Amino acid sequence: MNAKSPKESYTIMNELVLPNDTNTLNNLMGGRLLHWMDIAAAISGQKHCNRTVVTASVDNVSFKQPIKLGDVVSIEAKVTRSFNTSVEVRLDVWAQNIPSGTRVKSNEAYYTFVALDAEGKTVPVPELQPETEDEVSLYEGALRRRQLRLILGGKMNPDDATELKALFFAAKQ
Repeated sequence: MNAKSPKESYTIMNELVLPNDTNTLNNLMGGRLLHWMDIAAAISGQKHCNRTVVTASVDNVSFKQPIKLGDVVSIEAKVTRSFNTSVEVRLDVWAQNIPSGTRVKSNEAYYTFVALDAEGKTVPVPELQPETEDEVSLYEGALRRRQLRLILGGKMNPDDATELKALFFAAKQ
């Protein structure tokens, strides 16, 4: 399987916030945004894997700025690292008010997807080959994020998280 560039998985999805998408304060409902983010991330994961992918985890979605009725939401998604049968996807969410010309970063998150075959069995995914300094940084951090999500999910013993331990020991020196 050939390695792929993060550019091959890059996805931008745009949505207009309509009244049915908002709460009583005319802000985009968080659940609706998570739904849109899941779609954008899945598209990015499928582009990388050339397969159907399913959501395995959602990490630390931070809601920094409210998104208002009438704003255009732009969700940027790209694969940051692939593992054996899974990919990590980073999402950046921007809210643009077209009449005022403002554009602010509203959210960011990491989603993890697992690639499946037609029978629903996990399958190997292509390697990711980071090219830019930013892509290398995201790639390297993905292993620490993966170990943390596995520990929090009860799938890894903290003593086995070598990348995370190295981070803490480096901070003490």
